[in-house]
Amino acid sequence: MATKLNKKERLRQLKIEIDKNPFYTDDELAELFSVSVQTIRLDRMELGIPELRERIKNVAEENYRKVKAIVGSEIVGELIDLELGKSGISVFEPTPDMAFLKTKIIRGHYIYSQAESLAISVIDADVALIGVANIKYKYPVRIGDRLVAKAEVIRRRGNKYFVWVMIKVKNKEVFRGKFILASLESDNTEKEMQQS
Repeated sequence: MATKLNKKERLRQLKIEIDKNPFYTDDELAELFSVSVQTIRLDRMELGIPELRERIKNVAEENYRKVKAIVGSEIVGELIDLELGKSGISVFEPTPDMAFLKTKIIRGHYIYSQAESLAISVIDADVALIGVANIKYKYPVRIGDRLVAKAEVIRRRGNKYFVWVMIKVKNKEVFRGKFILASLESDNTEKEMQQS
């Protein structure tokens, strides 16, 4: 927003922006509206809009109910969007205990766990396992980074689901994975997984 808005117009625009993207931080909104973070907090309170963590939690709780293959609490990160059998998005903020002490870089298995749990979540099956994973870590993730993972089911063949997962920090891709998952709903699953 190039020009300063009066309070009434700012409140109207703030509501529109948060409706479009409920995952704006107060800092990002303050920058967008050229006001202080405190002003954004007061505006949110006046509009009855909860802080970011509460907005994410509310959206995630709705999406956890849709997941079939795993329990919502097993998902690494907050599941903020889910279209079962098609796509999903999760947000994950690693904590300092997840980093190597010397470098402060987040250990890879936490990043992989976010991708794996999201890939399993988007599958429209009661039970699914990763059969094949082709992954690539592109850039280090540090304490304080917010990971946004997007998964897309690109194909289904029999009981196999082909899922791509991309994780970004801001707009920079830090991880990419291609997963083949097998639904365990048929008696021939063990043979089919071995043929993958």
